[in-house]
Amino acid sequence: WKLQVFYLCFYGFMTQMRPGESFITPYLLGADKNFTQAEVTNVITPVLTYSYMALTDYLRYKPVLVLQSLSHISIWLLLLLGTSVLAMQLMEFFYGITMAARIAYSSYIFSLVAPSRYQRMASYSRSAVLLGVFTSSVLGQLCITLGGVSFLTLNYISLGFVSFSLILTLFLERPKRSLFFNRPEGAGDGAAPAELDKMTGGDSTGGTQGWQETALCRMLRELGALPRQPQLRLWSLWWVFNSAGYYLMLYYVHILWNEIYPATNNSRVYNGGVDAASTLLGASTSFAAGYMKIRWTLWSELVIGVVTAFQAGLLLLMNTTSNIWLCYSAYVLFRGSYQFLVPIATFQIATSLSKELCALVFGVNTFFATMLKTIITIIVADKRVLGLSVHPQFYVYFGYFTLLAVVYLLAAV
Repeated sequence: WKLQVFYLCFYGFMTQMRPGESFITPYLLGADKNFTQAEVTNVITPVLTYSYMALTDYLRYKPVLVLQSLSHISIWLLLLLGTSVLAMQLMEFFYGITMAARIAYSSYIFSLVAPSRYQRMASYSRSAVLLGVFTSSVLGQLCITLGGVSFLTLNYISLGFVSFSLILTLFLERPKRSLFFNRPEGAGDGAAPAELDKMTGGDSTGGTQGWQETALCRMLRELGALPRQPQLRLWSLWWVFNSAGYYLMLYYVHILWNEIYPATNNSRVYNGGVDAASTLLGASTSFAAGYMKIRWTLWSELVIGVVTAFQAGLLLLMNTTSNIWLCYSAYVLFRGSYQFLVPIATFQIATSLSKELCALVFGVNTFFATMLKTIITIIVADKRVLGLSVHPQFYVYFGYFTLLAVVYLLAAV
């Protein structure tokens, strides 16, 4: 299992080595591609949200990871060779697939190691991914600022890294079963029904037979029992609503930076350095959250409300300042505050669930967050509806987080 840990961590690190990723927006808006800001904001970027869907558990993970690597290669081929808006929309479509497939990496870990080793494995893999993001961002920034490398050359370097990641993917071991849909015979009387019985006070020996024991029926029964747990309900709602707003900000913030500071000199674009700093702060706050001793049953709503209100203030600052460094700083703090709550939410959701049900709940939460992002994108960003430019969009996101903060704080009173 130690060899699997090392290989998976190395794989997780290498999949994040895309030094050109932080500079895609200035690359599209610059002389290489010369798209307008309206095209990038209202035509190209919304496709990213629309394509953020993937089925990972039923395919047993490895095919999804292979698809993710192929999609990464497609992204950079289209960035390098594509010249039309349609090509860039297709690029965003593949980008959405890679983001949706990230859940397969976490679920893959569940399926390969024993429960006693999962916490350690999850810690190693998360550290490897964050280290990969940090290294990639620093490498990209150094190439741009000190090496005088063009965005085009940086994208060729990224293509080389993602091609190597595809080779690594092919040597991953495919699990013999998945966590929920492909469990072995007899699993119907195992962890998941026992989990349901534990929550509802039922008798696990009674059992149901036939169509009632299909994966879909078991899934629906177990999901129906979850809202009865207040902490699980609260943190699942946080996952859905706050992560939707977080990723919408993430998709459009590079366009906002270009609006505030339309640099004509590529060496003065600091997207990679800012992404590296935000990743480092996010890793630090995630680590610190693991050591917090708080009675979460009593203080969860207040903590969420305060952090969300802080994020709303940062969004307003990012959108109203004309100082790019102040905007950068607000972005780093926003990402750090979100990453602070992620491990707390993960623990609160997973603490009373079996690993099978845990993977299912995270998948459902991610699905609903994706649906919410899609609805907001259609209304706010798509040119066929409101088609707002980036500054009005950020006012919408500010109002969204303000409303969430008010709801959480009222619930805490």
